[in-house]
Amino acid sequence: MTGKTLDRRDVLKATAAAATLGVPAIGHAAYDPAAKFELVVTEVELRRNSAGRMLMARIYQPKGPGPFPTVLDLHGGAWNRKDRFAEEPMDRALAASGLLVVAVDLTIAPEAPYPACMQDANWSVRWLKANAAKWSGDGSKIGVYGSSSGGHVAELLALRPHDQRYGALPLTAGPQADASVAWVAMRSPVSNTFARYQNAERRKNEGMIKNNKVFFVPWQTIHESNPQEILERKEKVSLPPLLIMQGALDDNVLPEMQQKFAETYKAAGGSCDYRLFDNAVHEWVAEPGPQTDKARDVAKEFIARQLAG
Repeated sequence: MTGKTLDRRDVLKATAAAATLGVPAIGHAAYDPAAKFELVVTEVELRRNSAGRMLMARIYQPKGPGPFPTVLDLHGGAWNRKDRFAEEPMDRALAASGLLVVAVDLTIAPEAPYPACMQDANWSVRWLKANAAKWSGDGSKIGVYGSSSGGHVAELLALRPHDQRYGALPLTAGPQADASVAWVAMRSPVSNTFARYQNAERRKNEGMIKNNKVFFVPWQTIHESNPQEILERKEKVSLPPLLIMQGALDDNVLPEMQQKFAETYKAAGGSCDYRLFDNAVHEWVAEPGPQTDKARDVAKEFIARQLAG
C-alpha cells in the first residue's frame, strides 16, 4: 500500500470528521460580504430555563453546501424583555451574505437576574459549536453579534469564556467545547453598566432604573459585571477582536462611554474597531435607511476581516 494512498485516505477521513464536528472542510469557499444567498429559516427548541420557558433558536441558513461561518445573535431589551426576533432584519442581512446566523432567546430579568442570561449565552456557544454542521455551518469558531444589553452579554462572554458561573449549565449532547468566541460585533453595547445607570438617573428614566435594579441582584453585580470596570481592575480576560457601532445621538448609552471602553480595550491589548454613526440614536438599525445599510456593510466587512485573518 503506497504512502500516496494512505495520505488520500487520511484526507478523506479528516474531511468526514470535520463535517461531523462542524469544522470547515478542506477547500471551503472564502466568505464574500457582497455575496447574495437565499435563506431557509427554521426554529428549534434549545432548553427550558429556570422559569420553565422553552428557549428557542431561530436559524437563518444560506442555501448552499457550506460550511458557512457561524454567528450567534444575542438580543437586547435592557435585560428585561425582547427575544430572538429582536434583530431579525440584521440577522437576515448577515445570513444573506453567506453566514449561518443563529438568534437565541435569553432568560430575561423578571424570570431570573444576572447571571442567568450569561449562562444561556455560554451554553449557546457550546451548543452551536456542537451543532452548527446540522445547518451547513462551521462550528470550529463562533462569532457573536450583540445589541444593547445583548452587547453587554456578548462582551462578558468574550472577556470571560471560562467563567465557571457562566458555564454552569451542562451540555448533555455533542462533543465538549468551551465557550470561547472568535470575534464580537455589536450595536450600542452596554459597555459600562454603572455609567449607563447613572445616565438613566440623570434623565429620570424610571423604566431604565427599574430594569437595572431587577437585573443586578444583588446590586453589587452592576460593578462585578461591568466590562469597563473589569478591564480597569486588570482581571485576567480573553480579548477577541471587537466591533462597536455607536449612534452619535444615543442618549441611552452615551458615545463618550463607548469611546472610553474602546480605548481601554485597546490599551489592555485587544483590537476594537469603534465606529460612530452620525444622526443615529440607540436603535437606529430598527428602521430602514442609509445608516442602517451602512451598519450592515460595516458588520459584514468586519466579519470578513476576521475570517480572512
